[in-house]
Amino acid sequence: MNLFSVTLQDVLGFLSSGITGFSNWQVFFYTLAVTHITIASVTIYLHRHQAHRALDLHALPSHFFRFWLWLTTAQVTKEWAAIHRKHHAKCETEEDPHSPVTRGIRKVLLEGAELYKAESKNLETLAKYGHGTPTDWIERNLYTRFSFAGVISLLFINVALFGVLGLTVWAVQMMWIPVMAAGIINGIGHWWGYRNYDCADAATNIIPFGILIGGEELHNNHHTFATSARLSSKWYEIDIGWCYIRGLEMLGLAKVKKLAPAPRFEMGKVEADLETLQSVIANRYDVMAKYAKSLKRTWRDEVETLKTKAELEKRFLKSSRKLLQREPGKLEAPQKQQLVELFQHSKALETMHQMRVELAAIWERSHFTRDQLLQQLQDWCARAEASGIKSLQEFSMRLRSYA
Repeated sequence: MNLFSVTLQDVLGFLSSGITGFSNWQVFFYTLAVTHITIASVTIYLHRHQAHRALDLHALPSHFFRFWLWLTTAQVTKEWAAIHRKHHAKCETEEDPHSPVTRGIRKVLLEGAELYKAESKNLETLAKYGHGTPTDWIERNLYTRFSFAGVISLLFINVALFGVLGLTVWAVQMMWIPVMAAGIINGIGHWWGYRNYDCADAATNIIPFGILIGGEELHNNHHTFATSARLSSKWYEIDIGWCYIRGLEMLGLAKVKKLAPAPRFEMGKVEADLETLQSVIANRYDVMAKYAKSLKRTWRDEVETLKTKAELEKRFLKSSRKLLQREPGKLEAPQKQQLVELFQHSKALETMHQMRVELAAIWERSHFTRDQLLQQLQDWCARAEASGIKSLQEFSMRLRSYA
């Protein structure tokens, strides 16, 4: 009888805390650690290495990431890379697998994983966008063929480690990527946040501290420079995934192939030359981001005068300021009309708006020769510096110094 009670006690103890005997707090921190490893595996291996070829990975971390993703997410590398590449190729269109612009934020935020699963069954997507992903023996015969065997194994492992509480740990691990990546990044990352660059789609940076989701929070930066291994671009932005990549690189386990272009300057240039033209085109997102700041300074100089206009309401001025920051080509007819009304009261803002359109046209005119484009750039700088608008003059001097 005594032997039976001891055995029963052992069973109850195992169900209570598993073989580790961890406290609830220890299990909590364990869960944070393993889910973070999963996020790191997604951003480093699936996203930056496989989908965008921004870096090369040594076989050791590459195989570890593949195994970990199989164990914790059931992700198939070819499916993930293909769907993500299609997302970039068809971004914000009806063919985008998970755009909140076309499908609605609620749909992507709450059903992002379902959208992913539906697209993973599209054989045309896999054939067109899934090239270059692993096709070795273990991929064919385990990771792809038995993709769900990993997460089922993980369920038994978690129960063995933590007892009944292991079921909760497993549930959190299963929810982590569908919520954080499929929901938040694909949803909120194209709906709400700040933008460093006015890229062609609606991608935003959610917060400047890319830690919780491995750096993927800096989504506007990524969509602007899709093949860059580093997602941060401002000094105050933190990309924890990039920190891990640098660590792997120092250990000889990774090699960065591509980074966002960093502009260089040759101060004191009297006139823009061909090197300036090439640098301006290569760094056009940086150019337009700096122009947006110049436009903000002009707005601050003009806004007090505009406020004295009795016919201009506060709401009109607030919305007009936002419209000035948007790419002119994305404005609808009513928005363009609103700016026309604004420009009737500010010649400086009208000049800044028009000069922005003309500057962007320089790298859009692919049928022009280099000499013709250079002449247009030089004429643009001359007119900017003769405009009498201080912020525009300062911007032109900076533009001439690109090298």
